[in-house]
Amino acid sequence: MLTTKNPDKNAVYIGLMSGTSLDGADGVLVRLPATEHEHMELLGSAYIPFNEELRQQALQLQQPGDNETHREALLANALAQCYSDCVKALLAHHPEVSVHAIGVHGQTIRHRPELGYTRQTNNPALLAELTGIDVIADFRSRDVAAGGQGAPLVPAFHRAVFAAKEQCRVVANIGGISNISILAADGTTTGFDTGPGNVLMDYWIKQHQGLSYDANGTWSAQGQVNQSLLASLMSEPYLHLAPPKSTGRDLFHADWLQQHLQAFSMLAAVDVQATLCAYTAQSLTQAILANAIQAQTVYVCGGGAYNTTLMNMLQASLKSAGSNAQVQSTAQLGVAPEHVEALAFAWLAQQFCLRQAGNLPEVTGAKGLRVLGALYPA
Repeated sequence: MLTTKNPDKNAVYIGLMSGTSLDGADGVLVRLPATEHEHMELLGSAYIPFNEELRQQALQLQQPGDNETHREALLANALAQCYSDCVKALLAHHPEVSVHAIGVHGQTIRHRPELGYTRQTNNPALLAELTGIDVIADFRSRDVAAGGQGAPLVPAFHRAVFAAKEQCRVVANIGGISNISILAADGTTTGFDTGPGNVLMDYWIKQHQGLSYDANGTWSAQGQVNQSLLASLMSEPYLHLAPPKSTGRDLFHADWLQQHLQAFSMLAAVDVQATLCAYTAQSLTQAILANAIQAQTVYVCGGGAYNTTLMNMLQASLKSAGSNAQVQSTAQLGVAPEHVEALAFAWLAQQFCLRQAGNLPEVTGAKGLRVLGALYPA
């Protein structure tokens, strides 16, 4: 049986991530060095899209409803099967590789750190059974137990992989929700959730175009930004809270958006989409200027990196606010945007196996460094 103790140098891990966008599971097979300042080696990647039934099950669990325990258990089983399919796809071309452990995030269905809990549904015991590989899961709970937000967890990984001496960099992860990691020139790292990423845009285009997302921001580019609606969206109190802070669909959901749209019932749907895109860009800009005005480059990962309209809006928003920061994809640093989060959870699995901390208290607000995750042996 594989063990998570004393992993060999350059052990191979699998990272699995399914995010707020609820589009599917991203997986990476990666050889990770046991010490910093050495290069990781990506051996393979895979993506398993969620079917519509699974996606709807996850969406329904975002809000209170009947028979939640039963429905969550069924969703957890379906997710484990999906994650197992992703693992099989990763190993199909690497049958000779011995995987030390799988790091899996699970699917966030509730995130209420102010009440002392966060829930990423998953069945890691079933995943270990299906794959025959040790599984590390439930990374956020220990940080919350220590008084932290439990999110974002990616800044520690961003620091290990993307930080540069004598240069301040911001890594902006634009998934369903956006978060930033501020990698200061002196080595200090901070970060927090800035607000919506794609979640509102995805909802709106699904309602009006029947599409899961706005590919390349094509629909957004056809509309006009409504400054009054944008100002209303920007008035959201969360945006003005000081970090540490984190958020999700618990706040930014369809009812929240509809409340803001009540005074704009005559606005064309395409103009709402353009304004939602501008909202993501402006809320990111506000967060960057308030916390990292010295940043020279903003490297974007997540699905938002492939939204040309959003990337252009973010660059224009930064420039108009007086920032000289250049907006680029993490591909410029050698890591494809869609791989970053899955790599982060492979790295967090390695941190668990090494019994090293995976959180940054200055990011999450936890009482101290903590080893994150729970082991489900093969």
